[in-house]
Amino acid sequence: MTKLGTAISETVLHHHGRPELLSRLSDPFWFQALGCVMGMDWHSSGITTSVLGALKRGLNPRADELGIYVCGGRGRHSRRTPDELRSLADKLSLDGDSLVRTSRLTARVDNNAIADGFQLYLHGFILSREGDWTVVQQGMNDASGLARRYHWHSASVRDFTLAPHTAIVGEPQGTIMNLVDAEARPAQNALLAIAHEHPDKTLAEARKLTLPLHHDVRTENVDLKRLGAVLALAYEREFRDFASLLLMETLGPRTLQSLALVAEVVHGTPSRFSDPARFSFAHGGKDGHPFPVPLKTYDESLSVLRNALDRAKLGDTEKIDGLKRLDKFTRTIEQRFQPTAKFDDAIAQEHAISPSIGGRTVMDDKLKKTKASRKQLSLF
Repeated sequence: MTKLGTAISETVLHHHGRPELLSRLSDPFWFQALGCVMGMDWHSSGITTSVLGALKRGLNPRADELGIYVCGGRGRHSRRTPDELRSLADKLSLDGDSLVRTSRLTARVDNNAIADGFQLYLHGFILSREGDWTVVQQGMNDASGLARRYHWHSASVRDFTLAPHTAIVGEPQGTIMNLVDAEARPAQNALLAIAHEHPDKTLAEARKLTLPLHHDVRTENVDLKRLGAVLALAYEREFRDFASLLLMETLGPRTLQSLALVAEVVHGTPSRFSDPARFSFAHGGKDGHPFPVPLKTYDESLSVLRNALDRAKLGDTEKIDGLKRLDKFTRTIEQRFQPTAKFDDAIAQEHAISPSIGGRTVMDDKLKKTKASRKQLSLF
């Protein structure tokens, strides 16, 4: 995941620049699609931790080259964010105090000003060389066991107390109190007035007051027309041969299917990510939904992408530009040929070929450990 996430991010940087990568990371649907392409469970809250962790491990060693720095993380790593930001500010001649204030303010807003029952446990701060930033945070509701993600982007924040988010994403929990909502100014003013009142008066007034979730990928989670274009590209020889020519690669149908979805993550417009579950058809999910991660295909996709990036550094952009042409070609199929995906058949096909392309889930490791434990017990 670290290698593929880094290669995809580097490709976005190559084609679109640092501001665009930050913008995309602040888009919850693109962020979710990126996690799906990387092989994470399509609807798991763990996507947030895994994607940010993978990008931090992959991008930070090359941060001075790429101009993107990933700070923070989960638990104790989030508490190190101020020190990381001050260190980077000294290096990049940025205002460290302002960056630290931003980090703390985004956390305070999401933890305290939005009374939704979710407590933050993850804080990711992605900073560019120019001082632009994106914040991705996640909170957990202990009662329901659900997570909620909060996205921020420096380009869209005009006032930290007036609708500052690019998005807040999670299962609906009913009506909540959001003190940074665009219509919350009266409530903010009331709180300021209370803060200026004597505590005894406030306490006296307070005493008068009386106090679906499914794990598998289903048809309704996926845009079948768009998925159909990807599957047609992969399994119709006419489409496959031409698409392979676009990439100048001799590719099998399964790898081409994955690369078509990777290309869309790199070049797709925001409207293309309304069904992020579709991107799990690139490399499956580690939980086995919609199918096990095909390790051989995963490695081939990464190899094509890495090779294209390495060539682009030397001035040969033919292969890296091939991804853009592949994305455009897939959309042409979608628009002109009206493909429709047979959802159950597509998943059945993936499970059928899974053993031949190294299909694997996290349960495989648990099964091996269980068998090993049983074998050890049999020795006594």
